Amino acid sequence: MYLLKGYMPLQQKIYKLCHVLNPMEILTKYELRLRKEEIIDKIKAGAIFIHPTDTIYGLGCNALDENAVKRLRKLKERQDTPFSVWSPSKEWIKENSQNLNSLIKWLGELPGAYTLITKINESSQLAPNVNPRSNSLGVRMPDHWFQEIVSELGLPIVTTSANKKGEAFMTSVENLDPNIRAGVDFIIYEGEKKARPSRIVNLEKEEITER
Repeated sequence: MYLLKGYMPLQQKIYKLCHVLNPMEILTKYELRLRKEEIIDKIKAGAIFIHPTDTIYGLGCNALDENAVKRLRKLKERQDTPFSVWSPSKEWIKENSQNLNSLIKWLGELPGAYTLITKINESSQLAPNVNPRSNSLGVRMPDHWFQEIVSELGLPIVTTSANKKGEAFMTSVENLDPNIRAGVDFIIYEGEKKARPSRIVNLEKEEITER
């Protein structure tokens, strides 16, 4: 963690320069894998991006970077509602959760189309504006190839529907809000999505909610 903190200022400068030279890109799965190290560095440095999941497209950023989360909130026009995160591993969820007894059962369902609502440990490194005024957190590990990128990233990313608050969520580039498109640094695209958002599992209440 100390190495990451020491590395970030230089990384951010490099990212800003690259952002000026290279406008927003749409990357395929193949292109992402060819440029995986570059994209991972951009995410660590604070990029805002759109990514695929096993359900719909998500709007994401480094969940440890308070400035990146602030930018994402401004873009989505969602100022204080808690965001969910995409976890790099089951171990990360266990290390950062207080609901261990009920969590163990549901970890067996991951990866999958669930958002687990758990109480987060005070020692968590999450940016405070990910879940403001709340000690609960929605955690995902989708059954999707992008999980390997998040795992290699080694840190959680914010994952929220790619739309402004109250508007229809993105299922393809054709119905992506132009203001959202203008505000992201890159899009990872794999065609139209027809699935529904994930089911919400409240670990405290042991309730499942369909969305």
